[in-house]
Amino acid sequence: MADQNMATEEVLLDVRVAEASNLYKFYLNHEKLILGTLSVSLFLFVWEMVGNVYQIINPMFMSAPSLIGKAAVQLFGSGEIWNDLSVSGIEFGWGYLLSIVVGVPFGIAIGWYKRFAYICDPFVNAMNATPRVALLPLIIIWLGIGILSKVGIIFLGAVFPLIINTRDGVKTTPISLLNAARSFGASEWKLFNSVVVPSTIPFILTGLRLAIGRALIGVMVGELYAATAGIGFMITVAGATFQTDKVFVGVLIFALSGMIATDIIDKIERRFDKWRPKVGADE
Repeated sequence: MADQNMATEEVLLDVRVAEASNLYKFYLNHEKLILGTLSVSLFLFVWEMVGNVYQIINPMFMSAPSLIGKAAVQLFGSGEIWNDLSVSGIEFGWGYLLSIVVGVPFGIAIGWYKRFAYICDPFVNAMNATPRVALLPLIIIWLGIGILSKVGIIFLGAVFPLIINTRDGVKTTPISLLNAARSFGASEWKLFNSVVVPSTIPFILTGLRLAIGRALIGVMVGELYAATAGIGFMITVAGATFQTDKVFVGVLIFALSGMIATDIIDKIERRFDKWRPKVGADE
């Protein structure tokens, strides 16, 4: 009965769309973009009024969009930010890639082999709950203050979401599919390749999305404590000298990088939607 009601509502909605004006159709087709653009524009307008036009808040403590834009043009125009971008990008790339190479196979292994999970789960859960900042002094002692220490802290931040999501993805493989494959005489490798991996891919992609945020936090934390270059180092220096416009430029670089990387993962994830089990929320 509920399905019939939903189908009726969808038909009525399609009729209303078909009978709507061209302007309203355009709005419906681009509703997400239009509402998002309006909300961001309103926020920037209010921020500009408060921070620059009326200066309700001292610009030294709270910059404004126009001042941030000028600082960004100056930083990119002079070229002083390119080295920081390069350093942070290399650190993020190596740390994130290393977390994928280690986290996905390890997560599959502890999800598939029960005794191996019994051995490793206490360490995985303990390390996942431990703040990475607490390990930073040890990482600097072990790896120095060069790029390796930053890659290490990024790796530690990103690898555990991947391990845990991959492990849970393997564990939630439908038992009916496993039994069906076994009944047809599927080998262990065929069972793993044709049933377990397709069932786990959506969970791996979710882990990749979560790992992006953890990795970016690792970039900031690593460059905050021991660095001579990088976007995090630039933010630290700018904050210490009350250059709030430069601080916001660095923050926006982190935010935009995370948004772009997450959007790429989302596009990849949509290709595997048919492999994701259907639940009530999907309807």
